[in-house]
Amino acid sequence: MSEINQMPREEGLDHSATLMREGYMYIPNRRKSFQSDVFETRLLGQKAICMGGKQAAELFYDRDKFKRSGAAPKRVRQTLFGEKGVQTLDGKAHFHRKEMFMSLMSEEGIQRFVEMNRDNWQNAVDSWIDKGEVVLYEEVKKLLCKSACRWAGVPLSDEEVDKRTDELSSLFESPAAIGPEHWVGRHGRNQTEKWIGELIKQVREGKLLTEEQMALHVISQHKDHEGQLLDTEVAAVEVVNILRPIVAIAIYINFTALALHQFPEQKEKLASGGNEYLQMFVQEVRRFYPFFPFAAARVKKDFTWKNYTFEKETLTLLDLYGTNHDPDLWDNPDVFNPERFKEKSDFQKYSLIPQGGGGYYDGHRCPGEWITIEAMKVGTDFLNNRIVYNIPDQDLSYSLVKMPSIPKSKFKIKHISWK
Repeated sequence: MSEINQMPREEGLDHSATLMREGYMYIPNRRKSFQSDVFETRLLGQKAICMGGKQAAELFYDRDKFKRSGAAPKRVRQTLFGEKGVQTLDGKAHFHRKEMFMSLMSEEGIQRFVEMNRDNWQNAVDSWIDKGEVVLYEEVKKLLCKSACRWAGVPLSDEEVDKRTDELSSLFESPAAIGPEHWVGRHGRNQTEKWIGELIKQVREGKLLTEEQMALHVISQHKDHEGQLLDTEVAAVEVVNILRPIVAIAIYINFTALALHQFPEQKEKLASGGNEYLQMFVQEVRRFYPFFPFAAARVKKDFTWKNYTFEKETLTLLDLYGTNHDPDLWDNPDVFNPERFKEKSDFQKYSLIPQGGGGYYDGHRCPGEWITIEAMKVGTDFLNNRIVYNIPDQDLSYSLVKMPSIPKSKFKIKHISWK
């Protein structure tokens, strides 16, 4: 019989404030100090387990050992995820709902998004030329909001773009915030769900006609695993779960622009390397720069792993950022090197996990990851191959404490023109 070991443990009553102070580095710092990929701490007034690395990711996405129900803190559900969305489901309910999302991610559907997104980049650049200087992050959020709504079949007038962009972006900019910023996110959640809920009612009543392959139609007509139409509120959450992540790709586009600036040797490689190098570059941006720091689950039933005991209902966090920078998985992980993906399988279920790990169909890996990659390819092509611009003096540093992180100046560009 195997000996049960005491899991490395961080002493103290609660370390929630420390997590907020250290951000993305909270788990990596303790993995390093404990010399362990798993440790116990206390967060949000309860025992919690933190872990990282490939083996930990494989464990975390084992559906027999972990569940998502009750894992996300209330403040995250009030902003980022919404209540009763796919991220909070388990078992048959999750599989059935996830299947609906994956039906939207066909090759044809993704190509349709790419074409719409390219059109919106074209129109956006035309408008930037007359502005002199623009804040790239803010502008890209707006063009992605347009792309997301058009692709999903959600009506969006020109007059609404700024309002809806602000509401959707508040959902991913506020989950870790406290005070007024958090309340902005909660207000954004209430407004977006009200907006989309009204559209869903119109679709169901036949007052708003939508194409059958588009997300608004699919989700409005979707029946759960028990054969019941989703509640209007839940259906609204899931449509927002299409729109919000697409707008959030603006974070990655900002880091794409930063990578081109920080590593200018990449420009020529991208110009001459074709789609193969573009794919490697995009994956390295996703690996190298911070997106979201960790994912949460709860232990489904008591079990033992590496002679450590995991007790039922224990909150567990998987280190996404640290796993993407794990020296056991990546050579020189703090060096930006797209060519590392020449030697690795492009799809790595448990080591390249900026948007979660595991499988798309049977697990909790983000179904929008393919759209993220394609949207980044379009953005990289425009920023490197189609336009020229100057980068004025500004603070391009980014924090590993603020979650999510973006360059502090949000990347200003000026004197923009077509090549």
